[in-house]
Amino acid sequence: MNLPRLTTVIATAAAAAAFAFVPAATASATSHPSDHHTVGAVFVQTDDPVHNAVIAYDRSTDGRLTRAGTYRTGGAGAQEAGAVVDPLASQGSLTLDRARDLLFAVNGGSDTVTVFGVHGSRLDVRQILPTHGDLPVSVSVVGNLVFVLNARDGGSITGYRLAGRTVVPLSGSTRALHLADNGNPEFLQTPSQVAITPDRHAVVVATKTHGTLLTFPLDRFGRPAAAPTVTTSGAVPFALSFDRSSHLVVIDASGLVTSYRVHRSGSLAKVSSVGPTGQAAACWSVVVRGTVYVANAGSNSISTVADRSGHLRLLDATAAHTDGGPVDLAASGNGRFIYQLSGATGKIDEYRRSANGSLTSIGSVDTGLGSANGHPLEGIAAS
Repeated sequence: MNLPRLTTVIATAAAAAAFAFVPAATASATSHPSDHHTVGAVFVQTDDPVHNAVIAYDRSTDGRLTRAGTYRTGGAGAQEAGAVVDPLASQGSLTLDRARDLLFAVNGGSDTVTVFGVHGSRLDVRQILPTHGDLPVSVSVVGNLVFVLNARDGGSITGYRLAGRTVVPLSGSTRALHLADNGNPEFLQTPSQVAITPDRHAVVVATKTHGTLLTFPLDRFGRPAAAPTVTTSGAVPFALSFDRSSHLVVIDASGLVTSYRVHRSGSLAKVSSVGPTGQAAACWSVVVRGTVYVANAGSNSISTVADRSGHLRLLDATAAHTDGGPVDLAASGNGRFIYQLSGATGKIDEYRRSANGSLTSIGSVDTGLGSANGHPLEGIAAS
């Protein structure tokens, strides 16, 4: 499929998912009564353009969610031009550092990132930091390194270091991406995600309709190289994840899933590729114990791909059906549950994950937001 045709399909499918979705077969409610005690939490970002906030949910032992509270970020959300179900058109706008109990939330309208302290499902604002760019959309945290991706003005990245639970700006770490206007709507041509490699030797950026992955090698202080290594990767590389063997797994909006080995020089070596899956607007992913889960915003579905040390195999193109316009995915810390945020309905679909990677729906909860209600939202994280 050529690029103009693919971008038209993505935009049309996303819009259709927002306003003509087929409701999921499972019952939905604001919360689930449960006799099981709380063992974790799930967080969703409202991306409100005036008062951005994070909605917190308690997770019970059976995987079901109960709303616990709402916490303002102290900043404003934003929406990229042309975006319907995914206002930030990105992955990683809400990122949890489980090791330090910190939650990072971008404020696209304020050009800041908020750092919350996490206490179960309770949050407290610890810091609000500038991102040194326009429209932050994605955050990556690995070890003591943090990088934020700014989407506008050609895109840029900027870094920070963690000193305990305090985030410190990393001097000399801001790099422009120099992405030129390619004539597509803003939400298709802005970069979608930044991801630090597990060994902290590089930072990777997905550029969507520019069709490339930009890899910046990092020096021993965590500062990026002056210019990235550029790798052509599909038509619309969107979502980035790493598997247990530290392979980079890239989801292309065409439904193509590709794995790479990341070299310290910044070069990428392709290991395997599967697809297209036949699903529309495949743009979000999470990797859990050898299975890649892919959210398809235009098909209201989740696909599954087996990953064995970077070698990929399609398991099920429609492993689960979702509410309208599925966007961000998150997995519980124990890997037993997958949570899918639906951008159209504003619902969080809950799934139990089996040992073979298959999914069983256990219900959903309603945030009361979503593009169909006039309040697009984006970003999900789970402990």
